[in-house]
Amino acid sequence: MEQKEAINQIFELFRFNYHNQFLKAFPDYDTLIMAKRLWARLLVEYSGDVIMRAAEKAVKDSTYLPTVHEVVRRCDRADVLGLPDAHAAYIEACRAPSPKQSFNWSHAAVYYAGRASDWYFLANTPEHKAFPVFQRNYELLLKRLEQGEDLELEIPTALPQESVVPLPPEEQQRRLQALKDAL
Repeated sequence: MEQKEAINQIFELFRFNYHNQFLKAFPDYDTLIMAKRLWARLLVEYSGDVIMRAAEKAVKDSTYLPTVHEVVRRCDRADVLGLPDAHAAYIEACRAPSPKQSFNWSHAAVYYAGRASDWYFLANTPEHKAFPVFQRNYELLLKRLEQGEDLELEIPTALPQESVVPLPPEEQQRRLQALKDAL
């Protein structure tokens, strides 16, 4: 979803849910347009989907018309994206069995944060040292998701149906000589 479309939709959401408060805050068309421009400028770093989810969460959590500050705050949270918080993601990454890539991850960001933190490091370092490293990597990935980037686990290449093992050198020489003799 495009950012402009998302801002128009959240203002309609606010108008519908906070009718009287909305009309007092935006009494005329010019005020509404100025507010939308301000929101667009302050929310420029977030994708339309993130903005929409944050606004919906703000409506669910608040009895009063949300401010742009409240929506920005919700845009920065992992739960808006449907991801676990950093510590839950860390625990998931530490407990995941090998092979890591084939584990059923709650989200690809958890896998990539674990991989960036180094699986061996996570498994062999105390939490008070390993968690900050994982948390930093996870938050970097969350920022990328907030900006609309799509993280996908790469699909491993399939193994061939038949495994071809090269012949020993003696057998190769014997077959080559048999071909020469056949000519």
